[in-house]
Amino acid sequence: MPMPPRVTYIVAQVDKAVAFEWLADLIDPSEFELRFILLNAGPSHLEDELMRRRIAVDRVVYRGYRDLPAAAIRVLRLLRSRRPRIVHAHMLPACIVGLVAATLTGVPMRVYTRHHSTFHHEYAPKWVLIDRVLNALATHIVAISQNVFDVLHDLERVPRSKLRVVRHGFRFEDFDSVPKERVDRLRDRYDLNGKRPVIGVIARCIAWKGHADIVPAATHVLEHYPDAVFVFANARGSSDVLGLIRSLPKRNVREIPFEPDLFALYRLFTLHVHTPVNSKIEAFGQTYVEALIAGVPSVFTLSGIATEFIEHERNALVVPYRSPDRIADAVLRLLGSHELRAALVEQGRRDVEPRFAVTTMTDALVHLYREASL
Repeated sequence: MPMPPRVTYIVAQVDKAVAFEWLADLIDPSEFELRFILLNAGPSHLEDELMRRRIAVDRVVYRGYRDLPAAAIRVLRLLRSRRPRIVHAHMLPACIVGLVAATLTGVPMRVYTRHHSTFHHEYAPKWVLIDRVLNALATHIVAISQNVFDVLHDLERVPRSKLRVVRHGFRFEDFDSVPKERVDRLRDRYDLNGKRPVIGVIARCIAWKGHADIVPAATHVLEHYPDAVFVFANARGSSDVLGLIRSLPKRNVREIPFEPDLFALYRLFTLHVHTPVNSKIEAFGQTYVEALIAGVPSVFTLSGIATEFIEHERNALVVPYRSPDRIADAVLRLLGSHELRAALVEQGRRDVEPRFAVTTMTDALVHLYREASL
């Protein structure tokens, strides 16, 4: 029996990412042999989970862009030794290292998943050239939303033949089967016992995620609910944004730089808020989907994947961009109506189930990889 084609994932600066765990569980090893090259400064949750599943992992030391040349040489040697038929890169440093090394070693299928949208065009124009080089080196590019597809095709002129839309998928049962003990553990850890309402914000602390609008909205909400707690998770990034968060009363704020048990974290929230500053800047926005799977009533601006399925008063409350007053009004409206919260939660789950199953994502990737086997 011939050996299955080898697929090597190259992933940079990721500590925990359940999507790769799900892929490792669902891709049939008799059809494709998976390996991972992880560009990280040290061990990671992802490495541990992959090894637990007996997936081959090579770790390449990577602490920042100064390590790119050494990482590229190491990855090139690994690819030359392993001889994969397919390389699939995720995150910008891995795409730079992986696609260059894969091209030099003659890997037939060179795939990268585009995890950013217009960020370089709006905030770092010098990096647009790097994007264009990666677009040229790749044989296929995975766009994680229609928004990303449009940026690649319309703005960066990538041929349609190179592009595949593969939206993120989610394993719903991981959100549904969260033991009470895990939720209680987080409630204790973050001092949320007896605290209501709890309003969650899961977003890196970067300007375009909308914290500058959420913080003044929080101030207004606290006038009506002085015991409310705003949980800012994934609170890493800009010191300016962190300073804004810390301007709120300390008793009303919880900063969580990293919480690996995202499934239990959502269970702590009464409401959820995610308000990027324009429609194009978010490439996907997993928290849009996660909150609806987890059954958390939400206030959104429409960006990334939300432009494809979020509807005002159907599955969330939608507010204009850069509008603290409207965010506050929407939060207060939800807090004041159990019926509205329940209706949004029910419809939200109905809307995400047919669109974002993890098997849909996995099947689409397997279909793509089969092209390399023809």
